[in-house]
Amino acid sequence: MTECNYDTNTQDIYGYVRVSSTDQNEDRQMLEMQRLKIKKKNIYIDKQSGKDFNRPSYQRLLGKLKKGDLLYVKSIDRLGRNYKEIQDQWRVLTKEMEVDVVVIDMPLLDTRVYKDLMGTFIADLVLQVLSFVAENERVNIRKRQEEGIKAAKLKGVMFGRPMIKVPDNFGSLVKQWERGHIRAEDVAKECDMSIATFYRRLREYRLTK
Repeated sequence: MTECNYDTNTQDIYGYVRVSSTDQNEDRQMLEMQRLKIKKKNIYIDKQSGKDFNRPSYQRLLGKLKKGDLLYVKSIDRLGRNYKEIQDQWRVLTKEMEVDVVVIDMPLLDTRVYKDLMGTFIADLVLQVLSFVAENERVNIRKRQEEGIKAAKLKGVMFGRPMIKVPDNFGSLVKQWERGHIRAEDVAKECDMSIATFYRRLREYRLTK
């Protein structure tokens, strides 16, 4: 394999960071970007699922990248978790936009270094394996979650908000409301529930009558 002598005079360097939700911490990825001395303004962060590439920061990053730029990502699953879309996006970045991409945790996925046919073949092969593993893990996580919820329900565990019970005098309050003696807001307040919950409980109450 041949090493490419890369001209960085006009090259801008970017970093992409992604965590799956707002309560997850991106510090580990950010430390890598800081170690590489990437300018803070050139680091793009998304806090959402990697199921597709419709992410606001990633889309802004695409608008900034130009031919010859360099993009760092910590691992392939930080780029995305959908097997086909990772493949398509890699092609867009490296072939159509002619941007170099470095996956920090996988040195073979460094398009700066191996520019010959064999290097490209190996990188493509590694990418296919890693992106498949990333998507497979996403599928397995969802499957484990579904199985866990099913098992918990069989044990009587309830999910979602606890149901607000209506007071014993709910029927009396409803009659007063129907006669116009009190407002729906007053009934909801008396029952310690929101107005939306009151109307739901009202529908349920009427079905039993």
